[in-house]
Amino acid sequence: MRIDIITLFPEMFAGPFEHSIVKRAQTKGLVEIRLHQLRDFATDKHHRVDDYPFGGEAGMVMMIEPIVNCIEHLTEERAYDEIIFTTPDGQLFDQKEANTLSLKQNIIILCGHYKGVDERVREHFITKEYSIGDFVLSGGEMPTVLITDAIARLIPGVIGDETSALNDSFQNDLLSYPVYTRPAEFRGWKVPEILLSGHDAKIREWQQEQAIQRTTERRPGLIR
Repeated sequence: MRIDIITLFPEMFAGPFEHSIVKRAQTKGLVEIRLHQLRDFATDKHHRVDDYPFGGEAGMVMMIEPIVNCIEHLTEERAYDEIIFTTPDGQLFDQKEANTLSLKQNIIILCGHYKGVDERVREHFITKEYSIGDFVLSGGEMPTVLITDAIARLIPGVIGDETSALNDSFQNDLLSYPVYTRPAEFRGWKVPEILLSGHDAKIREWQQEQAIQRTTERRPGLIR
């Protein structure tokens, strides 16, 4: 998979993408991440990418020309399955969307900033718009990090035990069941006996029951 990210602040991705699972995905050659500085596609000598909005509202808007220049530069080189824009008024990004995107070959993610982007970009180029919650951030870089991480860990070969991701929260509309490790007893707090029984069928049944109970208590809206 290749992920091309259009941003005004490529340096913000250095830490998150150079460690842990996303780093592993890149090292294995399973994910290729390219960062593109939007200012490189501006047409004036000051590399300007924003301007005042028509209508007199306060704030600045990302200009259409540099964004389109960058997108068309990329699409001339290869076909893209999705061109994504991170925005507070987009569709809520969830596990189902992560699962779907992990099956794609090439995607572009445009990081919004300021008051947003010229609406014509959204109308004519963007195929998916995602929000990570009902709040506003300074820009789309952090949502892009989260989306990229959620996608990368699902690609076969990235995680050592691929079945592990299938048991994550929100798969099958359930939160994950409780997990434990050694020691079996600590300060009198014991691991449930069923997990020590070695009876696989009963353990899976317990885990399913716990997942349903936890989801019902904490996120009842997920239960169908």
